[in-house]
Amino acid sequence: MGKPIVAIVGRPNVGKSTLFNRLTGGRVAIVEDVPGVTRDRLYRDAEWAGRVFTVVDTGGIDFSEGEVTNSIVKQMRFQAEIAIGEADVVLFLVDAKTGLMPDDYAIAEVLRRSHKPVILVANKVEDFSDKGTFIDFYQLGVGEPIPISAAHGMNTGDLLDKLVEIIPSLSPDPYPDGAIKVAVIGRPNVGKSSLVNRLLGHERSIVSNVPGTTRDALDTPFYHNGRLFILVDTAGIRRKARIELPTERYSVIRSLKAIDRSDVALMLLDGQEGVTEQDKRIAGYAHEAGKAMIVVVNKWDLVVKDDKTLHRYEKEVKNQLSFMSYAPIVFISALTGQRVYHLPQLIWQVAEQSAMRIGTSELNDLLREAVALNPPPTYKGKKLKIYYATQASVQPPTFILFVNQAELVHFSYLRYLENQLRQTYGFTGTPIRLSVRQREGPEGASK
Repeated sequence: MGKPIVAIVGRPNVGKSTLFNRLTGGRVAIVEDVPGVTRDRLYRDAEWAGRVFTVVDTGGIDFSEGEVTNSIVKQMRFQAEIAIGEADVVLFLVDAKTGLMPDDYAIAEVLRRSHKPVILVANKVEDFSDKGTFIDFYQLGVGEPIPISAAHGMNTGDLLDKLVEIIPSLSPDPYPDGAIKVAVIGRPNVGKSSLVNRLLGHERSIVSNVPGTTRDALDTPFYHNGRLFILVDTAGIRRKARIELPTERYSVIRSLKAIDRSDVALMLLDGQEGVTEQDKRIAGYAHEAGKAMIVVVNKWDLVVKDDKTLHRYEKEVKNQLSFMSYAPIVFISALTGQRVYHLPQLIWQVAEQSAMRIGTSELNDLLREAVALNPPPTYKGKKLKIYYATQASVQPPTFILFVNQAELVHFSYLRYLENQLRQTYGFTGTPIRLSVRQREGPEGASK
């Protein structure tokens, strides 16, 4: 199931992006000392005390006069309100330096109406022994403020301890073992609902040529050759600059969550338009999430073709989506049903490949042969030694290499080893993760 969602909200310039970066361990959000810099939600996973959750950074909520005429402020407020609605826990950030402000009261009222768990966080605290700097925030009526300094990482551990106490545990998967969960993903109006209807054999989804018709991600089970598939028809994901209605922004979150809980993602492209930048972003999200994928080129019946069109198109798709060259490409027409009925069998095959386990002895036989055929290069006179490998997990297949010195492993050599795995075992449609671990002890020292 999807990971818990933690939304950081507050008025502009209280340090939301700084806290986001501190909790997620990266500098993903742009941080400037100017209100309103963060205008779109950002998503990134974080982990604390063994709990994994998704942190959402929002633009500041501004209740000032003139907001109706300021489209950017309006959109920032919409985003934050929607993030609150989707979140499992809300971190309400206030500024201990500037003190309690009228907008803080307004935001607290929105949070009380949401009935969501709220942690009040007083940021920019310099003297943690002086409770007078943040005692006024009790007036907001949303609980005891936790003082922190996000910029310096002070007291953020206590905040995370409190957070993991109240974030919900993951719900058990309601589907029986062996069910394959399939997310149909892509930009609006590429034919997702039409494909779902064609696979199911009836008009379950509203089909319209108006982008964004499908607002929710809905699960529908169906059987094919005795196998159970759970089909998720996701709302189309648009470029952020083109999302205007809050219902569309909500549907984006639902789509990303559908990807998170799927086993296989069908990345739908419009055959008439080719691969767009937004297609790359959507596919990239699923790739980074480790999902097995199939590229489905829809509306192929509308493409003017010659005897080389399919080959050229396939080459272009592989070039544009080079980071997921492992994904098979299928050309279909959801409207006419052309080649649609090949998809369930391919989905099952890709799901099987993603769940494949390789025995440790088999894996190390392959590793020794690969190293013998192409020894790793030396670096500054130091030679990399790969002692052994083991498969840590599946979906995606994840392998750990134990070496003498981790810094000697070049990404190009990892790519070579990945190619050897694919040549031997296939792993069609699934990303492969290779992790390097330095073996402890005298054998782990450089020779």
